[in-house]
Amino acid sequence: MLRIVADENIPLAREAFGAFGDVVLAPGRKIDRAMLADADVLVVRSVTRVDEALLDGSRVRFVGTATIGTDHVDLAALARRGIAFSAAPGCNARSVAEYVVAALLALEVDLGRELRGATIGVVGVGNVGSRVATLARALGMRVLLCDPPRAEREAGFAGVSFGVVVRAADVLTFHVPLERGGDHPTRHLLDAEAIEQLRPGAIVFNSSRGGVLDDDALAIACAAGRADAVLDVWEAEPRPSAAMLGVVRFATPHIAGYSLDGKLAGTRMIAAALAAFLGAPAPPAETFHVPVAAPFLEVHASGRAAVRTAVERVYDLRADDARMRAALADAGGVPEARGAAFDRLRRDYPVRREFAGHEVRGVVDADARETLAALGFDVV
Repeated sequence: MLRIVADENIPLAREAFGAFGDVVLAPGRKIDRAMLADADVLVVRSVTRVDEALLDGSRVRFVGTATIGTDHVDLAALARRGIAFSAAPGCNARSVAEYVVAALLALEVDLGRELRGATIGVVGVGNVGSRVATLARALGMRVLLCDPPRAEREAGFAGVSFGVVVRAADVLTFHVPLERGGDHPTRHLLDAEAIEQLRPGAIVFNSSRGGVLDDDALAIACAAGRADAVLDVWEAEPRPSAAMLGVVRFATPHIAGYSLDGKLAGTRMIAAALAAFLGAPAPPAETFHVPVAAPFLEVHASGRAAVRTAVERVYDLRADDARMRAALADAGGVPEARGAAFDRLRRDYPVRREFAGHEVRGVVDADARETLAALGFDVV
């Protein structure tokens, strides 16, 4: 029997990987060399750094990450060791896009105006960014796309430069990997100089990777009232500074992609990749099917209020924001306690489902019905 070490935050890990061997679950940040000494397979999420230091002395021959990003994995080190690797591209893209929608609708309440007609700049137009663009259009927003690597590869890509999108966007949202080098580095892509070019009152979203933004420079702009921010990832993660937390509009603990649907998709994709590597049957599809507990939403409202009500009933972003602020306030100024609180929020995250699978009833006006359907709801 294989020995499989997996992050405890991967849902249905025992059910998905148990057919292949003995499954040991552990907190992602505590997976270390000793734990891998007699492991054959390692399955992680984004908080585990997989590199030579972790793998030295192990017999691991397959590494999977149940995430869309791979910047936490030293792919060159795996190649040198002949270790097979698989990620789960696109698994939680819909979840992140719906997080952005929930934040946009919550912002409309705080700002006292709809964002219909406002310009949203989507930086990074891959699995996540493309879905964000689609859902933003469903909300009636004007969308500008910015993805220099895609623009280089695809002659017909309808994108604009980063400088243009920074100056033109009312909302700027990032969906890029963290790249420290290469032709298109993204570390501090939004730095102090770029922040100076933002439109007054522009709202910056980051649900990609901490470090893509210069958090300190953004905090100064937010404190001065020149910008606003919705942050799910943090440069100092898992210990975001109290100063940064105090000036952002909405703060969440790296959970934008944490819908149960997205996480289950990641588990399924890695289980299928491991099965292919072993030449074994993949777990049956029903292994990963969890019905929506309360699929019927009675929404007796019209217009934007109907859209907002349906979204909030499925995902209450403000509740996540409140939990994070309370947990970190209780931790005080002790960095270790703040980090532990941040990780507990992720470990104990409540079940969240995506819009699909929810049936909305009671909405009579055509515009709201059309918007809800475009967001993925089943409108009856």
